[in-house]
Amino acid sequence: MARRALKLASLTAAASGIYMYGNKFLDPNDFGIVRVGRAIATTAVITYDYLTSLRSVPYGTEEYEFLKSQVHLRSAERLRELCCSNRGTFIKVGQHLGALDYLLPEEYTRTLKVLHSQAPQSTRQEIEQVIREDLGKEIKELFMSFEDTPLGAASLAQVHKAVLQDGRTVAVKIQHPKVQAQSSKDILLMEVLLLVVKQIFPDFEFMWLVEEAKKNLPLELDFLHEGRNAEKVAYMLKNFDFLKVPRIYWELSTRRVLLMEFMEGGQVNDRAYMERNGINVNEISRNLGKLYSEMIFVNGFVHCDPHPGNVLVKKCPTSGKAHIILLDHGLYQVLSESFRMDYCRLWQALIKADMKRVQKYSRRLGAGDLYPLFACMLTARSWESVNRGIDQSPVSASEDMEIRSNAAAYLPQITQLLNNVPRQMLLLLKTNDLLRGIESALHTRASASSFLNMSRCCIRAVSTYQRSKSLSLYRRAQISLTEALSLWQINLYELFLWLKGSQLGNWVIALLRRMHHSTY
Repeated sequence: MARRALKLASLTAAASGIYMYGNKFLDPNDFGIVRVGRAIATTAVITYDYLTSLRSVPYGTEEYEFLKSQVHLRSAERLRELCCSNRGTFIKVGQHLGALDYLLPEEYTRTLKVLHSQAPQSTRQEIEQVIREDLGKEIKELFMSFEDTPLGAASLAQVHKAVLQDGRTVAVKIQHPKVQAQSSKDILLMEVLLLVVKQIFPDFEFMWLVEEAKKNLPLELDFLHEGRNAEKVAYMLKNFDFLKVPRIYWELSTRRVLLMEFMEGGQVNDRAYMERNGINVNEISRNLGKLYSEMIFVNGFVHCDPHPGNVLVKKCPTSGKAHIILLDHGLYQVLSESFRMDYCRLWQALIKADMKRVQKYSRRLGAGDLYPLFACMLTARSWESVNRGIDQSPVSASEDMEIRSNAAAYLPQITQLLNNVPRQMLLLLKTNDLLRGIESALHTRASASSFLNMSRCCIRAVSTYQRSKSLSLYRRAQISLTEALSLWQINLYELFLWLKGSQLGNWVIALLRRMHHSTY
C-alpha cells in the first residue's frame, strides 16, 4: 500500500509536469508539483507506519523494540528513496542525518550513509551551460582538455579534472544548474512537513535541521564564499606542514564555478591504501586530531564536513612525508568566544572526569538536566566511562553497541537537547561523529594522543583568553607560567606513554626490574 501511494503520487505529478522548454527536455523530477507530491506522500506513509505498527504492542517489551527497529528501517529506506528522487537539498539534508552516528537510530544512519555515493550527476550539456553563463566562454576555449566523467558528484555540485590552456592541471567544481532555484522551496517544504509531523508526534523535535539548512545552504551555494574559506583555513593552519589546501584560481571562479589546484590521494578512511603506500595510519589519525583541535578550540573556525571524500591522504614522493589534503570548504562553523571557552572547559572537565565542572559547563551550553546524556553524546562514551575518565580505556565493542542502541532509546531526549543547545553546537556534533567514523575505520579511536592534543589546545585557548582579559602585567605573566607548566606536564606524560610503548621503554623497565631484584 505504501509503495502504491508513492508510485501513484509520483506518476500523477509526473504526467502533469513533462513539457518542452527552450528545445530542452526537462526532467519531471524538477517540477514543484512532483517534488511536493512525492515529499507529502513519503511523509504520510512514514507517519502512518509509526502510528499503526506499534499501537497494539506493549511499550518496552522485546516485541515492541523489534517492531520499532523494523519501522525505523522501513522509514529510513523511504526517506532515502525520497532524497535520491528529489535530489539537491534533500540529499544534502539526508547526508547530514546519515553522519549523526551516535545521535540517531542506527537504522537511519546506516541507510542514509549511502547518499554520499548516490548523488546525481549533471549532464555535459548542463555543465557547458553553467560555464557559458558564468564565465562567458565555451569549455574548449578555456581548457586544453576537460574530462567528461566527474571525479566526484555531490548533492550540490560535481568536480571535473581539466587542463588549462597554459598547461596547469585543475579541478573544476560546477554547481548543478537547478539546485539554486529549488533550494529555498525545498527548505520551506521540509519546514511545513516537519511542523505537521510535530503536531502528530509532540516529541518529534527536528526543526533544528531546517534552521541549519536555512542558514548554511545559501553559503554552500556561493562558491566564492567557499574559496575565501579555503584561503582563510590555509593561512590559519600554515604552521602544519602536513596540511595541503588547494589553491584557488580566482580569475576563473564565480558563485557557481570554482577552479582549484588539482590534488589527489586516497580517502582518509582507507587503511589499505595507507598500508600499500607506506603511510603511518596512527600519524594520520594524530595529525587529523591536531587539525581539528586547533580549528575548534584555538581558532573557532571549523571545517564541518570531514567525510572521507573531503579528506585525502598522500605520501610526498620527494620528502616521504604524509600529507592531509582538505577539500570542500563550503561548510564552516564560526564559534563565538564565549561558546568556545565554555566548550574548552567542558572538554577539560570531561578529560579529567571532573563531574561538577562537566555539569556546570554542560548547563551553560544549554543541556540543563540532560547533562549526562549531553556528555555521552559529545564523547560517544557511556556514562560509566565518562565518570571513570574517557582517556582511561579505549572504547570496547559492547560499549559502542550500547551507545548506538541508546541513540534509539533516548531519541526524544536527544532531539530535545539538539533543540536547546546553541546552534553552533549542531555542526560540531556532526563533525565529531564524522571524525569518529574515520578513527573507527582506521582502528585508532580514543587513543591517548588524541586527548593529549585536545588538552594542549584547550590550555592554550583558555590561557590566551585569560591574558586578553587581564590588565595586570603580573597576572598575565602568572597565566603564561601556569600555561607553560601545564603544557610541560602533558609533554612529560606523552614521553612516559611513548617510553611505555617503545622498545627502549621495555629495555629500561626490564633493567629497573633487574636492579630491583638484585638488591634483594
